Formats: sequence, structure tokens, C-alpha cells
Amino acid sequence: MKNIGEVKGCFGCGVCALSCAKDAIKIELNQDGFYTPILDANKCVNCGICTEVCAFLHNDLALNNTPKQSFGAWSNDLTTRKKCSSGGVGYELGKHLLNNGYKVCAVRYNAPGQRAEHYIATNLSELTPSIGSKYIQSYTVDGLKAINPKERYLVTGTPCQIDSFRRYIRKFRIEESFVLMDFFCHSVPSMWAWRKYLQLITKQTGVVTCASWRGKLTGWHDSWVITINGTNNDKTTDSSNSYNSWLSKGDLFYKLFLGDYCCNSACHKSCKYKYDKSSADIRIGDFWGPTYAQNEEGVSSVIAFTEKGEQILQQLDCTFETHPFEVVAEGQMKSNVKRAHVHNIMVRTLQKESATEQSIRRVFRLEFVLQLPSKIISKLYRTIWARR
Repeated sequence: MKNIGEVKGCFGCGVCALSCAKDAIKIELNQDGFYTPILDANKCVNCGICTEVCAFLHNDLALNNTPKQSFGAWSNDLTTRKKCSSGGVGYELGKHLLNNGYKVCAVRYNAPGQRAEHYIATNLSELTPSIGSKYIQSYTVDGLKAINPKERYLVTGTPCQIDSFRRYIRKFRIEESFVLMDFFCHSVPSMWAWRKYLQLITKQTGVVTCASWRGKLTGWHDSWVITINGTNNDKTTDSSNSYNSWLSKGDLFYKLFLGDYCCNSACHKSCKYKYDKSSADIRIGDFWGPTYAQNEEGVSSVIAFTEKGEQILQQLDCTFETHPFEVVAEGQMKSNVKRAHVHNIMVRTLQKESATEQSIRRVFRLEFVLQLPSKIISKLYRTIWARR
């Protein structure tokens, strides 16, 4: 394969567009709502670099390390720990490296664009929007293209994004200038799911001005909450006036995402980054499981995959408690997502401008029916047909 033009259903990491000196590759949403490369054949010179840096086209990882150290950890700054999704180690890493001459390529939510996107932070104020989880696929291209290869950076992202970026910096021999951090990843949902969710709630919130995931309004273990500020409530800093919706209370987006009703095909077919597989220097996540079951302030799972990662972690203003990797990763996925039976039906439903919450929940009910034993399904079918 000479170029990325033949690739379909990939991770959508965007590193191929970064690598193309001829600007022949654009990253756009495909019909299912996932980022995908679009090649301009008139600009392409078939140099093959885009295929060399593509994690999707390689069966192995760019860095086949095993975990060197694993911890439960948290920021020693209680304010930071409270604001972050888990223990705040990711933010502390960014802060430490900014103070030591690095820049940070991280992810923020762009409310007007209704998307998550990579960007460059050069100080603590600019780093703040990166706090917290973003459970949608990030648009990487503008942020990655803003990287100056003569400077030093922390780059964060999903494991597939980081694997491709590792290939890129190795290809151009600038690997030593970078620290790479990924996280335990579930999958990425179709952008149609997020945009439909926003469409359904804007009657209450007005135009969305800010969105955040995993706030600790009722503690860390019940932090699967989405908080939305919009033009109807953004004149106050009182969180009680924000739109808050919990998974534990049936939030629609979390049900779509965590139920794998709209995951990327690459996440269930081609992901090779679960559990202890990573090309990053450091991996973070939530330290679920019984070890910190009584802790509601938040604890990060932290794994060092390289000596560079080990050395940097030792310098952070965090508390680290050493645990076996199996304990640190106890609540994390060991295998790829298995998408719902009605995945394709759900994605098509989410695409429709006229789709309502009721029509989406009808697809949930169809999923339940399809999981029933075949004898029961046949009996239901016969019963319904008899009534026609």
C-alpha cells in the first residue's frame, strides 16, 4: 500500500495528515460519525510515510514494553484532585513539565465546534481546559500540526493516537524531545451520539457553552455525570444551576457510550492496546476495585512503561502507593468492546435530524429483545403476528 487512500474503518488518529508534507490528507467525519482520512490523489506523491506512521496498518505496537512500575496515586493539592476525574496525576504531570520547559499537547472541549480537540498549552492557565475526561473522539490535526519539532512536549491521547505519534517521532528522529501519555481506553463513540445528545438537551440549557464529564458532585464512585452549561444558565458559577445528568440515573449519552451502541468499528475489531499494551511512557486511569472503595476524592491508576516515565513520575507533587499491575488495572478492560446487536440501527437513528429520545430508547428495547433466547423470540414473533 503506497498511501492511506485505501484505508477504511481506521482509528482516525490523524497522524497520517500530520506526516504528509504535501498536505494531501484531510481528516473528516465519515457517514457513521468517526474521523477518517480523505486523500487528495492529485497532491499525493506516494512517498508512503503516511502508511509507516499508521498504527492501524501495523499488527505490532511501536513500543513493545511491559509495565515497569504501577501505582495508585493522587495530587497532593486537594483542589486539583477535586477538579480532576480521578486523582489528578495527569494534570500534575502537565504542570511539572510546563515548569521545566515543555509544552503540552492535550485535549479540550470546543463548545462552538461541538467537539473535543487537541491543542497546545504553554502555561497553567492554558492547561486548565485539559482537566477531566472527554468521552468523544478528539480531532487531532490542528493541535499536532502546531507542534514545533525543535521544542519539547508532553503529548496525551488515546492509546492508538499515541502509538501512531510514537511512530511519527521515531520516523523523524525527534523521539527524545517528547513524553507520551495515554490512558485506559474503553472505545470512542460516534460523534452523532454526542451531537444528538446536545440537540436533545439544548431546549433546557440553551446553546451549550461548556461541557464536562466525570465531575465529583456526589463523589468519585458516582462520577459518571455530564455537566452542561448553556446560555440559559452560564451567568452563574453555582453548579446546581447547571444541567447535570448521571449514568446512575439513566443518562442517555453514557448509556449509548458504555453500552457500545455506537462504538468505532476499529475499537472492537482492531484495538491492540487493552490492559497492559501501550506505546506510551505513562498510562493513567481510574483506580477502580476494592483497594480504594471507600475513597471518594479520587485515585489514579498510574503505570510507567519506560525509564523516562519512571523518572518523571518520581518528580511529581503526588502521593504514590505501589501495587501490582493486576491490582492497579483490576477495573480495566482486558479485551475489546463487543458492540451491541443493534449498533448499525442505532447509528442510523442517531444520524436522523428527526430522532427523539423516545426513538433512541426504542432501539435500546430492541437490543434487549435480540438478546433473548431464540425460542422466546420465535414465540413473541408468532404472538405478534397472530394479532395482526
